[in-house]
Amino acid sequence: MRRRGRVDENHAAIVSLLRSFGCSVISTAGVGDGFPDLVVGFHGVTHLIEIKDGEKSPSKRRLTPDEEEWHATWQGDPVCITESLRGAEELVRKWYRDAAKLGDDEWGIVK
Repeated sequence: MRRRGRVDENHAAIVSLLRSFGCSVISTAGVGDGFPDLVVGFHGVTHLIEIKDGEKSPSKRRLTPDEEEWHATWQGDPVCITESLRGAEELVRKWYRDAAKLGDDEWGIVK
């Protein structure tokens, strides 16, 4: 098992975008051993995100064996995977919709 994780080229831009949407973001890319790249808090819910570089070939965007094992054995909510700024924005929009479905208007998102 590789001990240290690597940071993808788009990592910093995705972190910045998530923060611009009001997310709390901790980068965990250096943890390694298959652990996801980001721990993101958004409106009281914690999400795990794996970042892949969408500019790379599909073979270079695959999960590593450590990541595959970690994702398969994780018993919490599924790990989100994003390859781009657009993908990260779509995740945040989905999280907003999920909160609205629960009827939770604490953050002013349900009309």
